[in-house]
Amino acid sequence: MIKKVSRNYKTLKWVGVALLFLIVLMTIASRQLNRKVKPTIKAQVRELVLDATDSLYHIEFSDVTTNFFTGAASLTNVKITPDTNVFKKLIVEKKAPNNLYYIELKELHIKHFHPFRIFRHKKLNIDLLLFDNPEIKMVNRRLDFNESKSAYSDKEPYEYISKYLRELRVKTIDFKNISFKYVNNNLTVPETDSVRNLNITLKDWLISKTSARDENRLYLLKDIIINLNDYTYATSDSLYHINISHFDFRASTGKLNIKSLNVVPRYDEMTFGKVVGFAKDRFNIQMSDISLEGINLPLYIRRQELYATAMTITNGAISVFNNNELPKITADKTGKFPHQLMQQLQAQLTVKQVNLNNIDVSYEEFDRDSRQKGRITFEKTSGTVTNITNAENVKARNPYMFVNLSTYMMGKGKLDVRFKFDLDAKDGAFSYSGKLGEMDGDALNQITRPLGMILVKRGEVKQLEFDITANEDKAKGYVKFAFNDLSVALLKREKNGDRLVRKGLMSILANAMVINSDNPNATGVLIPAPINHQRVKTASFFNFVWKTLFQGIRYSVGITDKKEEEIRKKIASFEKIKTDRDKRKAERQKRRARRPSDR
Repeated sequence: MIKKVSRNYKTLKWVGVALLFLIVLMTIASRQLNRKVKPTIKAQVRELVLDATDSLYHIEFSDVTTNFFTGAASLTNVKITPDTNVFKKLIVEKKAPNNLYYIELKELHIKHFHPFRIFRHKKLNIDLLLFDNPEIKMVNRRLDFNESKSAYSDKEPYEYISKYLRELRVKTIDFKNISFKYVNNNLTVPETDSVRNLNITLKDWLISKTSARDENRLYLLKDIIINLNDYTYATSDSLYHINISHFDFRASTGKLNIKSLNVVPRYDEMTFGKVVGFAKDRFNIQMSDISLEGINLPLYIRRQELYATAMTITNGAISVFNNNELPKITADKTGKFPHQLMQQLQAQLTVKQVNLNNIDVSYEEFDRDSRQKGRITFEKTSGTVTNITNAENVKARNPYMFVNLSTYMMGKGKLDVRFKFDLDAKDGAFSYSGKLGEMDGDALNQITRPLGMILVKRGEVKQLEFDITANEDKAKGYVKFAFNDLSVALLKREKNGDRLVRKGLMSILANAMVINSDNPNATGVLIPAPINHQRVKTASFFNFVWKTLFQGIRYSVGITDKKEEEIRKKIASFEKIKTDRDKRKAERQKRRARRPSDR
C-alpha cells in the first residue's frame, strides 16, 4: 500500500515538473515569437488604420505585447489622430465625414484574438477590445454633401482589408469611463460640451464581403450601447445643478431610458432672487422614468439632429417660485413664446409625441404687499404633446404643435386644456381652450388671499369654460364662468405686522355692488365674459395666458372697469361723509369744552 502511494506521488511529481517545463517553454516561445513579430504587427496595425480610413487617421503607440498562447495583446500610450490635410482633400472630393475624432489612452487591451485562425483562415476574430479610461474629442462640422447620404459606406470596407484578411470581427468593443468632449464647429464661435464617466459598448463589429450591405447592421455593428450611471453638471449661470441617473441607450431598439433627471437650484427660494439681483423664476424639476423611442442615431451622428417617435415621462414634479418684492427686469419678451424659442434652436429637434403621466406642477409667489406666499397647483397632470419640431421638412407636412392636458387644479377641480401652436407664424399665433369642473371656491384662497388680497368666504364653482385665440400682441375669445353663492372679503395687511385683516366697508360694498353672487343669475341666464386683452410687452407667455383668463373671471364675477369706477366713487363718498361726520363731532366737543368757562 505504501509502495503504491509512493509510486503515485512520484508520478504526480513528474507530471508537475513536465507541466512546469512546458509552461516555461511556452512562455519563452511566446516571448521569442512576440519579439519577432512585434515589428510586423506595429507596421501592419499602422497600415491597416491608414487603409481603413482612406489615410484620414493614423495610429501611434509606444509598445505592443502579445501572447499567442492565450490570445492576448495590448498596445500602450495609444493615440489615434486625424490628418487635417487629408481631411481638407476629402472635403474637396466630397468624401469627408461630418465628425473628426481624437482618441488617447494609456493602454488598449485585446483579448482572445485566436492567432491560429489568422494563419490558417486569414480571419482575425477578437473577443474583446477594451479601451480603458480613454479621452475622446469629437469635432462636428455639418457638410452639405453628407445631408442625403445613407448610414452605409459608399465603398465596401472589405476592400480596405482584403489584402491582409478575409474577415475582421470583434465581438465586443468596450470604451470604459470615457472623458468625452464635443466641439460644435457649426457656429460662428465654436461651442464645447464635455462629459465624464461615460461607457460605450459596440457589439459584433464585422468586416466581410457582405457585412456592409447587411440591413441589420448600423456602421457594421449589431448594436451600440451607451451608458451613463450618474452625471452632474452645473449650468453656465451657476444657478442650478443638473443630475442624471442611469442613462441607457441601445441603437438596435432606438430606445433611451433615464431613471431620473433633476434640475436642482443652488439657493433656497428667498435667497435665489437676491443672488440674481432681480425677480426671476426659480425652477425645481424632478422627473423619473423617462424614455425616448425611435431615435435615429445616424441622423444625430451626421447632423446632431435629434429625432424620436415618442417620449414618455411617468411621475415627476415641476415647482416654480418668484419673489415679486425684488426689482423686475423690464425687457421686451416679444418673440419668446415656447414655440418661437424652439424655432430659434441651433440644433434640429423632432419628437413626434410626448406622453405625460402623473406630473405635479406648482407656481408659488412671494407678494410684496401681503408679505405672504401664494400658491397654485395642477396635480396629477397627464396628456400628450404632439409634433414638437423645428425641422422645415416636418413643418411642411404639419406646421402645428398640439398640447392636450388633463389635471386637477388645487388637487380638486378637474381641468382639461388644449393648446394649438402655429410653428411657422411670425407673430407667435396660438390658441387655447378648456374646461374646469366643479370645485369649492375656498380652494382658491391659497392664491387669491396672498396674491389678490381677496378671501373667498364661500362659493361653488360649477364650471369654467374658455376659448381664446391669441398672438404675441393680443388675445380674443370668451370665458364662461358658472358659480353659485359667491361671497368674498377684501383684505389688507395689518399695520406694523404681517397679518392680513378684512376691510369691512370695502367688503360689504364689493359684495353688495360689484360681486355677482350667482352666474347663471336668478333668471337662469349665464353671462359670458368677452375677452379682448392687450399683452404688455414685458409679459411672459404664461403671464399672458393667466392674465387673459383672469380678465374673463373678473368680468364674470362682476368686477368690470365700470363697476370698479363706481365703487371708487362710492368709497370716496363714504370717506367724505365719514370726514364730515368726524369734523362735526370734533366741533361739538370743542363747544362742550367751552361751556364751563362761559358760565
